[in-house]
Amino acid sequence: RFVYLPYLGLKRVLWALMLVMSVAIYGSHAPLLTLCKVDGKIPFSASSVVVLTELTKLVISFISLLIWDRRQLGVSLSWRHAAPFALSALLYAANNNLVVHMQLFMDPSTYQVLSNLKIGSTALLYSMFLHQRLSLHKWLALFLLTAAGASYTYGGLQDLQHSSSSSEMQLHVTLIGLLLISVYCLISGLSAVYTEVILKTQDLPLTLQNLFLYYFGVLLNLIVHLLSSNGAGFLDGFSFWVLVIVVSQALNGLIMSVVMKHSSNITRLFVISCSMLVNALLSILLFSLQLTAFFFLAVLLIGLAVHLYYGVK
Repeated sequence: RFVYLPYLGLKRVLWALMLVMSVAIYGSHAPLLTLCKVDGKIPFSASSVVVLTELTKLVISFISLLIWDRRQLGVSLSWRHAAPFALSALLYAANNNLVVHMQLFMDPSTYQVLSNLKIGSTALLYSMFLHQRLSLHKWLALFLLTAAGASYTYGGLQDLQHSSSSSEMQLHVTLIGLLLISVYCLISGLSAVYTEVILKTQDLPLTLQNLFLYYFGVLLNLIVHLLSSNGAGFLDGFSFWVLVIVVSQALNGLIMSVVMKHSSNITRLFVISCSMLVNALLSILLFSLQLTAFFFLAVLLIGLAVHLYYGVK
C-alpha cells in the first residue's frame, strides 16, 4: 500500500502536467501562426506543416515503441490491427482540407463561432458509440462549453489599434457554408470518437497503435500535398516559429492519443475550451489586444461547465 500510494500520486501529477501542456499548446497555436506571418500572410504551405507534423509523431511513436514496447516487435500482427487506423487518418485529413475550403463561403469570425458546434457533435457521437449515457447536468455543461467558445471567438479580444478597419468586415455565411460547417462538425466528432473506440477496444500498446495511425496520416497527407502543390518548394517560407508549431502540434497529438486511450474525448473538449485562456494571455502579451466582456463571460461559462460536469454528482 505504501508503495502504491506514491505511485498513484506521481501518476496523477504526470497526468495533470500532460493536460496543462496540452492546454498551453492548443492556446499558443493561433498566436504562433500570427508570428509566422509575413506582410500579413502565411508564407508556408499548410499541407507541408501537416505532413511534417504527422512524420514527427510517427518518428516519436517508433522511438517510444523501441524503448518501452520492444517485445511487440516480435508479436505476430495482421492487417486487421492496422486497417482501422486508415479510416481515422482519412477522416482527419478530410477535415483538415475542409477547413481551408470553408473559408470561401464564410468569413473567419463566423467560422470560428460556428465551429464550436463540434463540441455538441462530439458529445452526441461519444454517447452513441461508446454507450456512455450522459446525465442532464453533463449535457448542460457541454452546452455551456459550446456557448463559452462562441462567446470568446465572437468578441473575447479586441484590437484597439485596428478596430475601425476590422469593423468594416461583414459577417456572412452562405447556404453551402452552413452545409460545409455541418459536415465539418460531424466529421470532427466522428474522427475523434471513432479513434477513441479503436484505441480502447484493441488489446495493443498505445505506441504501436500510434505507429499505425501516423503511418496512414503521413501517407494520406503526403498525397494531399502532392495533389495540391502549386510548384513551390516543400519548405518554402519555413522559419523558427514554423518548426515550433510542427513540434508542439506533434506533441499535442501524442498527448491527445493518451487522453483518448485512458480518459475520453470529453476531457479533450474541456482541454480545448480551457486553452482559450492561454490564447487570450498570449494575445495580450504579444499583440497588445484588449479583453472584452465576452471574454469574462466565456471564463464564467467554462467554470460553470467544469463544475457541472466534474463536480456535480
